Amino acid sequence: MTRINLYAIYSLWLREMVRFFRLKSRVVGSLAPPFFFLAFLGLGFKSAVTPGIPEGLDYIDFLAPGIIGMTLLFSSTFAGLSVLWDREFGFLREIMVAPVSRLSIVIGRTAGGVTTAMMQGLIILVPGIIMGLNINGISGFLLSLLFMVLIGTTFNSIGLAFASKMKDMSGFSLVMNFMVFPIFLLSGALFPVENLPDWLRPLSYLDPLTYGVDGLRGSLVGISYFPLAFDLLILTLTCFIALVIGAYLFEKSDID
Repeated sequence: MTRINLYAIYSLWLREMVRFFRLKSRVVGSLAPPFFFLAFLGLGFKSAVTPGIPEGLDYIDFLAPGIIGMTLLFSSTFAGLSVLWDREFGFLREIMVAPVSRLSIVIGRTAGGVTTAMMQGLIILVPGIIMGLNINGISGFLLSLLFMVLIGTTFNSIGLAFASKMKDMSGFSLVMNFMVFPIFLLSGALFPVENLPDWLRPLSYLDPLTYGVDGLRGSLVGISYFPLAFDLLILTLTCFIALVIGAYLFEKSDID
């Protein structure tokens, strides 16, 4: 029976926290694109009438949850780079041969990646509020944290799954860029899903981020395309499946 080592989980989580705060250029580089998206699109289209957006709702209220989802998506998927980096410099071999279960390693890495992703998402929330985002009370904010955890865990697990089967860092970056941009654009982060053509809309419904962004929008602003319970159910199921696949592939990965 696989045993969970809490100290190993904490150590790997703490390592990700230390790396996050030490690599300030990484933090700035990862936050700059979503900030510019939020600033230029949010302020530029603030007074525009966008089809599909409820009357009386500012575009910044619609956009900010989508940009938070974008931040979580990019930060979580590219967390898999740390696996390839650790493999390159031998740290991965050291922890894989340590007397702890690989499940503990997966949980520790995932917890660290999700925490850093959520921190970046919350940082983006601040300029959103300054630009005019109206949060739907403390209960809505707390519910949005749950959606952030689910989004971060889902895409962190997907990044871990890809990193477990790859050995080239540049190749991983190319694959992730090829994957995350369609996921982001199909999620309804920038415009309502119902504005998509009929032939493209089913792809949006297959996108896990669609339900994450819709859940963030519903919890933070009070407006959602799907019922919040439905968003939560679909995202929870997707998160569980991604976590199982990521853990399985990491368990079977080659440490050489």
